[in-house]
Amino acid sequence: MQTASSNDTDTFEAEVRSAVEQGHDVQEMVRQLTLRKISARSLDIESLRQIAGAVLRGARAGAQKELNQTAAQTETARTQLKQAVAGLDVALAQFAGASRLAVEEATTRAQKFSSEDLTRARTDLEALEAMFLDTLQTSASSARDAAGDILHDLAAHSRTHGSAVGAQIKESLAVITHQLGAAGRTQVVAGLHLAQATSDLLRQITSGVLTGLADHVRPDHSKNKAD
Repeated sequence: MQTASSNDTDTFEAEVRSAVEQGHDVQEMVRQLTLRKISARSLDIESLRQIAGAVLRGARAGAQKELNQTAAQTETARTQLKQAVAGLDVALAQFAGASRLAVEEATTRAQKFSSEDLTRARTDLEALEAMFLDTLQTSASSARDAAGDILHDLAAHSRTHGSAVGAQIKESLAVITHQLGAAGRTQVVAGLHLAQATSDLLRQITSGVLTGLADHVRPDHSKNKAD
C-alpha cells in the first residue's frame, strides 16, 4: 500500500517536472495536475500538504536545468517556478471554492451537511493558507540553491500581499460558518458528505464539465501572480 502511494507521488512529481521543463502555460498545467490529484485523494489537510510538497519538488526539479545556465535562462527558470507556484495556489483556491459551492448547492436543494462535516471542513480551510505558505517556505529552505532563493521570495511575497487561496478561504469560511449555525436545527440528509461533494465538483472542474464553475472559483488576482 505504501509502495503504491509512493509510486503515485513519484509519478505526480514527474508530471509537474515535465510541465515546468516544457515551459508552456506552466501555471495552467500545474493547476490541472494539482486539481486532478486533489480530487483523487481523501480531502484532509495532511493529504493536501503532501500534494503541495510534491508539486514544489517537481517544479524545482523541472527548473534545475535552466538555473545552471546563463542569466537569461535563470530568469526563465524564475518565471517557470513563479508560474508553478501560482498554479498550485489557484488549485488550492479552487478546492476552497468547491467546498463553498458544494454547501451552497446543497442549500438550494433544501439539504444540509452535518455539523461534524462542516466543522471538519472549516478546520481544514482555516489551516489551508498557512499550510500553503509553510510548505512553500519549507521547500525554499530545503533547496539551498537558486531555486530556494526564488521560492523564498515567492513565499515572502505571498505572506505580504496575500494569496489566491487566502482570498478564496475567506469567502468559503463565511458560507460554512453561516451553515454551521443552521446545521443543528435542520434535518440532515443521510449520505450527504461535504468531502465527497467537494471531490465530485473538483472532478467536474478538472474534466472541463463545469468550465463556468472553474472560472467562478478562480480569484481574479491570482492571474496576476504569474506576471
